[in-house]
Amino acid sequence: MKLLISKLGMIDYQEALKIQEELLKLRQENKIKDTMLLLEHPPTLTLGVRTNYHNILTPQEILKNQGVNIYKVNRGGDITYHGPGQIVGYPILNLNYHGRDISIFFNKIEETFIKLLKYEFEITACTIPKCPGVWINNEKIAAIGVAFKKWVSMHGFAFNVNTNLEHFNWINPCGFTDKGVTSLEKLLGCTIDLNVVNNYIIEYFSKEFNLEPEIIDKQDLLAMMGRE
Repeated sequence: MKLLISKLGMIDYQEALKIQEELLKLRQENKIKDTMLLLEHPPTLTLGVRTNYHNILTPQEILKNQGVNIYKVNRGGDITYHGPGQIVGYPILNLNYHGRDISIFFNKIEETFIKLLKYEFEITACTIPKCPGVWINNEKIAAIGVAFKKWVSMHGFAFNVNTNLEHFNWINPCGFTDKGVTSLEKLLGCTIDLNVVNNYIIEYFSKEFNLEPEIIDKQDLLAMMGRE
């Protein structure tokens, strides 16, 4: 099976969400193949369905005045941060072709990053029970938050590559007060080429889900959505 992948670069959260929603409907109707968006967002906070507003540590008005966008979204989980240097992935996958098992779906995303970190950067990562995502000791490097509609996934993962970790001080990431965050840049002591890491993600994600990746540009993506 094919996995269509479009690298969208820096894109506003709401624009990316609208694209996701359109792709979700098309995938539900089997009018398109499994698709994944890879991109970055400007500084943005997203509030999942279980967000506790006490986990926003900086007043929202101050954040908005600093140009930080804040959105309520329909994914699981609490509050999370997106920003430049963080690779965000939105897989639009039809689980009718992937075993209809949400736990396995989550595990495969976690394994994507655990294996990528191990084999490409010699970094040992792990999962923590009841704490979705991928961790280096007690610090999260990849967050996962997904929603499913008629067995089709949306939202996805956020992988800290060159992310400004100070921005996580605005919140209790994912609602945790006893855990930290980290990034590839922090762990390796240098800035990492995002395009190289995007290609690693494509390789390891495709292997986990037994899919054949095919890169399409934004113009082809929009044409596939009927937005020519």
